[in-house]
Amino acid sequence: MNSLVKGISYFVVVLCLISGSAGAQKKFTIQKSSITFTSNAELELIKATSSMLVGLLDPSNNQFAFSVPIQSFKGFNSELQRVHFNEKYMESETYPKATFTGKIIEQVDFLADGLYEVRAKGDLDIHGQKQNRIIRGKVTILNNIVTLEASFKIPLSDHNISIPKIVNQKIATEIEVVMNATMVMQ
Repeated sequence: MNSLVKGISYFVVVLCLISGSAGAQKKFTIQKSSITFTSNAELELIKATSSMLVGLLDPSNNQFAFSVPIQSFKGFNSELQRVHFNEKYMESETYPKATFTGKIIEQVDFLADGLYEVRAKGDLDIHGQKQNRIIRGKVTILNNIVTLEASFKIPLSDHNISIPKIVNQKIATEIEVVMNATMVMQ
């Protein structure tokens, strides 16, 4: 757990450097989050959720960076399934986190209440494999609180995650991800 705290602290420092923390412009950080993945295969439905998504959003340039520790996902249908997820498929000792860094394409007025349909373009890094992605989502701003919502699919093959034939009817080749985060100005 200590290495997890160090990893998250290091990630936040890197985020501040990326976003040019020298200016007085305030940034938004995640206060509360939920990221859920679903594998809906022919013979089995698998769901797991993490509330440990961390991230930073810089409203001056629409840049963002998010990270979630792989081992923080809970749920699954059994403890053995969680162990296999971490050891055999995600190799979370070698690839401890998934990240998404980039920029919101559309202009968003983060100082005014409103609802925005946006596209986030950036690098999605899972299992050590970066893929440039555009992810559609919603940004809601109300009383200086930013709520992010996104739902998207991730083909396992894009991130070099292979499924053995013996379980190919129990694990989907494309995983549905739903992300919700509440961000506050720091």
